[in-house]
Amino acid sequence: MQSTDRPETRLATRLAFLVGGFALACWAPLVPFAKARLGVDDGVLGMLLLCLGLGSVAAMLATGILSARYGSKPIIIAGGLGLALLLPTLAVASTPFTLGLALAAFGACLGSLDVAMNIHAVEVEKGADRPLMSGFHALFSIGGFIGSLHVTLLLSVKAGPLAATLLSSAVMVIAMIVAWPRLLRTVQSEDAPLFVMPRGFVLLLAALAAITFLVEGAILDWSALLLTTQGRVDASHGGLGYMLFAIAMTAGRLSGDAIAARVGDRAIMLWGGVVAVIGFAVLLVSPISIVAMGGFLLIGLGASNIVPVLFRKGGSQKVMPAGLAVAAITMTGYAGVLVGPAGVGFAADHLGLPGAFWMLTLLLCVAPLCAGIVTRNHEQEQGEANADRSYRSMDA
Repeated sequence: MQSTDRPETRLATRLAFLVGGFALACWAPLVPFAKARLGVDDGVLGMLLLCLGLGSVAAMLATGILSARYGSKPIIIAGGLGLALLLPTLAVASTPFTLGLALAAFGACLGSLDVAMNIHAVEVEKGADRPLMSGFHALFSIGGFIGSLHVTLLLSVKAGPLAATLLSSAVMVIAMIVAWPRLLRTVQSEDAPLFVMPRGFVLLLAALAAITFLVEGAILDWSALLLTTQGRVDASHGGLGYMLFAIAMTAGRLSGDAIAARVGDRAIMLWGGVVAVIGFAVLLVSPISIVAMGGFLLIGLGASNIVPVLFRKGGSQKVMPAGLAVAAITMTGYAGVLVGPAGVGFAADHLGLPGAFWMLTLLLCVAPLCAGIVTRNHEQEQGEANADRSYRSMDA
C-alpha cells in the first residue's frame, strides 16, 4: 500500500491549511468597515459574529458524518472553494440580516474545511516518521499573515473592500485547484463511530483547545476595533494587530517541533501560556502605541504551540482511539469560535472592549495552570483504556 506521507499529499495538506488561515484573516480587516457600513453597535456586531460561529459548529458536526462516508477530500475542496465564493459577499452585505446569512455560510465553509483538513493531516502524519502537525498548523498561521497583510495593503491604497476580497478569492481558487488532485482519496471505515463525545483526559484537552481557539478568534474579530477605538491606528491599518499576531504564531509553529524536542511539551504549555498572558497585559496597559502593538507578538508567540501540543497528546493518549480523539478535540476546540467573538461583544457592551480583553487574559491563564496535568505521564491510562474497552460497540 502506498504511504499516505508523500510530497504531493503534504503539499495538498499545507495548501488546505493555508487557505483556511488566509480566508479567516481576510475577514479581520473588514470588521470596522462592516460596522461602519451597517451603523451597528458592539452588541449587534457580536450577534453577527455569532452567526459565523454557529455556521462553523453546525458544519463541523456534519463534517464528521460526511467524512466517515466520503473521506476528507471532497469536503476540503467544497469548503475551500466555498470560502472563495462567499468572501466578497462580506464586503458588500448592506443589512445586518444579509451579513448574518453571509457570515453563517462563510463559517460553515470554514468549519467544514477545519475539520476535514485536520483529519487529512492525521492520515498524512500516520505515514511519516516524524511529527508534522505543528508544521501544518504553521501554514494556517502563514495564511493568516498573508491574508491580513494582503487585505490591509489593498485597503491602504484605497482599493476598497470589494476589490480586495475579489483578489483574495482568486488566490484561494488557484490554491484549491493545485491541491485538488493531490489530496488523499481514502475513506474512513463504515463501521467506525460517526461522532464521539470526548471523555476523561480527552475532555480536558478539548476544553483547553476551546479556550485557546476562543482567544484566537476574539483577537481576529476584535483586535482591529480595539486598536481603532483607542486611537492606536486608523481604520485602514486596523489589521496590523492581527498581522503581528499571525507573524509571531507562524514563527512559533515553524519551530514548534524542534523546540518541543528540546524542552518538552510541559515547558511549551507552561511558558508559552505565561508569555501569552504577559502579551495581553502589555497590549492593554502600555500607554505607548508601538509597545502595545508588541503585545500581539507576545500573544502569538506564546500561544503558538499550545494547540499542536493538545493534538499531539490527543494522538498519544489511550483513553480512546487516537483518530477519534483528534476529531473530537478539533470539533470541540473550534466550538470556541462560537463563544469567543460573540462573548467579547456582549462583555464589551457592559465593560468596554478593554475590559472584555482582560476577561480573555484571565481565561487564558488556565492553559499554563493545566500544563502539568496535560503533559504528565499517564500511568493510569491503560486502566482507563480497559474500562473503555467496549467503547466502539457503545458508540457505533
